[in-house]
Amino acid sequence: MYDLTGFQRDLLYTIAGQDKPHGLAIKDELDQYYEKEIHHGRLYPNLDTLVDKGLVEKGTADRRTNFYTLTPRGRREIEARREWENQYAGDLLEA
Repeated sequence: MYDLTGFQRDLLYTIAGQDKPHGLAIKDELDQYYEKEIHHGRLYPNLDTLVDKGLVEKGTADRRTNFYTLTPRGRREIEARREWENQYAGDLLEA
């Protein structure tokens, strides 16, 4: 996960928190988080990068709609990242 951008990590976490979200559902979540509109030209290439890296699988809901799920590797990467974060910021969350 060290080679992902912050935006790509946010995409990964957003996908992890939803049940087979489609691109617009992911976009809506990130629009709220970033408090500004995420453009399709930023969203979909970054989703494709996560697919290419083997962290996310892209499925087809219908002819126009894709959905995204974490791969087992994507889950392991999130778990490893959370463990790493807890080494440094775990005490902040407990206080």
